[in-house]
Amino acid sequence: MSGNNSVLIYDTTLRDGTQGEGISFSATDKILITQKLDQFGVDYIEGGWPGSNPRDMAFFEEIKGIELKHAKVAAFGSTRRAKLEAKDDPQIQLLLDAETEVVTIFGKTWLLHVTDVLRTTAEENLAMIEDSVRYLKESGREVIYDAEHFYDGYVDCPEYALNTLEAAERGGADFIVLCDTNGGKLVSEVESITKVVVDKFGSEKVGVHCHNDAGVGVAVSLAGIDVGATMVQGTMNGYGERNGNANLTSIIPNLVLKMDRNMNCRSRLNELRDLSLYIDDLANVRSDNRAPFVGASSFAHKGGVHANAALKVARSYEHIRPEEVGNRQRILVSDMSGRSSLMMKAKELGMEVEEKSPEMKAFLDQLKALEHKGYEYEAADASFKLLLSKFLKHHSPFFVLKGFRVIEGYRDDSQSVVSEATVKVEVNGEVNHCVAESTGPVSALYKAIRSALAADYPAIKEVELRDFKVRILESENGVDAQTRVFIESTDGDEIWGTVGASDNIVAASLEALLDAAEYKLLKDEKA
Repeated sequence: MSGNNSVLIYDTTLRDGTQGEGISFSATDKILITQKLDQFGVDYIEGGWPGSNPRDMAFFEEIKGIELKHAKVAAFGSTRRAKLEAKDDPQIQLLLDAETEVVTIFGKTWLLHVTDVLRTTAEENLAMIEDSVRYLKESGREVIYDAEHFYDGYVDCPEYALNTLEAAERGGADFIVLCDTNGGKLVSEVESITKVVVDKFGSEKVGVHCHNDAGVGVAVSLAGIDVGATMVQGTMNGYGERNGNANLTSIIPNLVLKMDRNMNCRSRLNELRDLSLYIDDLANVRSDNRAPFVGASSFAHKGGVHANAALKVARSYEHIRPEEVGNRQRILVSDMSGRSSLMMKAKELGMEVEEKSPEMKAFLDQLKALEHKGYEYEAADASFKLLLSKFLKHHSPFFVLKGFRVIEGYRDDSQSVVSEATVKVEVNGEVNHCVAESTGPVSALYKAIRSALAADYPAIKEVELRDFKVRILESENGVDAQTRVFIESTDGDEIWGTVGASDNIVAASLEALLDAAEYKLLKDEKA
């Protein structure tokens, strides 16, 4: 792509992102993510640091045999070491051995790092940058030079900071990327400094790489683009060291929808939320519901006034159409809800109700009374749908709980605690009585319920628990406090949430488990 309105997206999730706490990918994960990013339309994918660990070595070996549609894979490393020719530096050779089309190397900009970290001279550092870039270019690679700590280095000594970029340019660097490595610069600083570089070197070869330590990683990245940079580096979901890198799931839609920039991934923007969730799943981390654009709460409305306005004119409370990034509008129900909110929620769940009917007024009163007791339905759509269905008599229960019991104790002489749950349920006039054991009461109850229902409803075996959360309400009451339990379940096709509340944690858990089973049966009946 060309032209000042075009922006190149450089993804470093697989390298910089994995430096974040709790983020790790196998070599297979990295291949899958590379293919997904390529499908989405990302321009550059930084695969890792060759030779730094077995997973990166395996990734670069395997990616050689995979043909990508658009993206270029980059190997990442540093400039040559002091007093060593680039051709003799083992790390430089590993970058070439990776056989990627692109090599990205970083070098020092800040004199503090040159003298106190590398412990070399300012002159030798310039030579290290120029020699390394030239050697890689002469070896047939596209070279991206990341100017580490550029903004801090520029504030410390503008002349030397620009000299390091000139060294990279003399070596033949295709792109010069300005890094806010400490993530502490504000928008005005990044704007003014980036403009100096763009005016000196031209916008076609300047990029920005920002971190989020001051909470403005996305803002400073967009500021750099706004004053002329044409490449932006970041990570999906903002993974990265400390507080993370600039988040591409926010940068990309802002560039497309707010700044009208041309990008290869522009036509796939409606796949952004799916991409975000996919990478979270492979990283085995829970997605951030409050993430801009792609979070589950991004277009969720709770207050009655907001929900009513969004029903009439969506853009009155939504800055973009959710569908543009693959998201959707959600209505949350709570004690703040009005009848219009309930009507919208019911419609969202596929239920037709009359807003002004006496039944809806009565249901709203019941809902508020339940929330006063500790129930909360914002993340428990399944429990809400069951509650409304039962209230409107849209369906009869598939089973009735006749009794339960949970016993905790030691098993034999091993001193390991075991939970035994007994459940009685009535199905079609017949009582099923089942017992199950597990390491905890909730797991034992779950197994007993599933066994009790499986003969009549075999599909119940498909249900698995994904998450279990306990919230103690009115903690000043100590062990007698009201407890709210939230359970997330899945059958491999859909994920749903259920809630229970009681001053007994086992009873609250059982309530949420029963709703999870009931919802599965209702869902399959409606299918």
